[in-house]
Amino acid sequence: MAMMRAAFYDSYGPPEVIYVGRAPVPTPRKGQVLVRVGAASVNGGELFARAGRLRLLTGRRFPKAVGIDFAGRIEALGPGVRGVGAGEDVWGVLPRGRMGTAAEFVAVDAGRVAPIPAGLDAIEAVSLLAGGTTALTGLRDKAALRGGERLLVRGAAGGVGSLAVQLGKVFGAHVTGLASARTGDFVRGLGADEVLDYAVTGPGDLGRFDVVFDTVGGRLPEFRRLLAPGGRMVAVAFDASRILRDVGYLFASVVHGSRRVRFFSGDPRRELLDELAVLVGDGSIRPVVDTVRPLSEVAVAHRALEDGGVRGKQVIAI
Repeated sequence: MAMMRAAFYDSYGPPEVIYVGRAPVPTPRKGQVLVRVGAASVNGGELFARAGRLRLLTGRRFPKAVGIDFAGRIEALGPGVRGVGAGEDVWGVLPRGRMGTAAEFVAVDAGRVAPIPAGLDAIEAVSLLAGGTTALTGLRDKAALRGGERLLVRGAAGGVGSLAVQLGKVFGAHVTGLASARTGDFVRGLGADEVLDYAVTGPGDLGRFDVVFDTVGGRLPEFRRLLAPGGRMVAVAFDASRILRDVGYLFASVVHGSRRVRFFSGDPRRELLDELAVLVGDGSIRPVVDTVRPLSEVAVAHRALEDGGVRGKQVIAI
């Protein structure tokens, strides 16, 4: 049986619970492709899962795998696969609730992969993937952001926020980014019209916005009050220490009031990947790589993202 290297953890805890072990190379089932992974990235939801803050959803069965997005090359096809072939360079995101791309190989439904945008390598491509599809869905489909509107991006330097800033400008909005002082110049370089230090700028110091895009979580009522009449707030993260309060608040916002809050978790398929590739191809958005690390340093990448202050993505080169 062919074996591969992959990242796992055997108990919930800090980043250091992650280790690189060995597992059988998966066999693609009907409708699946086997991808030799070139790169994966670290995403915020994985930190919560690994720390055990979502254990009611993730359960207590171990070991658990690591990684949700990937860029690589198709190695083999399962029965019944059409439209793609071995040797093609592709990118994709695993279905909601599944992890395992921090590994040398991953088997995934063929409908969840699409060609990597021309001119990008695996590392550049994966830095755009989960953040880009989340920001595109949140701003275009959930918030219906329009030209001339005022957009606030909370967590503007991170893997999702850095793409939201770029897409906000694509849609013609006036973009204000909330980020740390040390990442301010980075966020301005992405096109933000204004960047404010979240350590010294609270919600009460801000004006009105048509759309608030929140990648941080927590303090949702305070940021919702910044919405102009008819404003929309899109939350793509929870403060895990206050998750029940946040969920209750989101539910109430759907029922009451004109300033609505929406939460969603991305689950992109090929159509959305292709739409993102068009934006990459015409230069509307660009890769946002903070640091590239080998598979052996997955835990270090988790720690770096958890500590904050990153500029774009922590990428794992397989």
